[in-house]
Amino acid sequence: MFFTYVLRSKVDGSFYKGHCEDLKKRIQQHNSGATYSIRNKIPYEIAYFEEFALRTEAIKREKYFKSAAGRKFLKSKILP
Repeated sequence: MFFTYVLRSKVDGSFYKGHCEDLKKRIQQHNSGATYSIRNKIPYEIAYFEEFALRTEAIKREKYFKSAAGRKFLKSKILP
């Protein structure tokens, strides 16, 4: 299984979008500082995720989340 996920920084509330095969492991990597570009905003928590059978589907969904329409969709799902 593959996942597309959105993480929220507990420091400033910013979001990070990505995809992976092992969601638990990937979040641990993010929170350990393995992802250089976001390490100054650690710790992160899962804000939203979706599961897919194929990696290509997960990548396509991640790209959607990064679009204007995808950000609007996430805003309706994540924020009250």
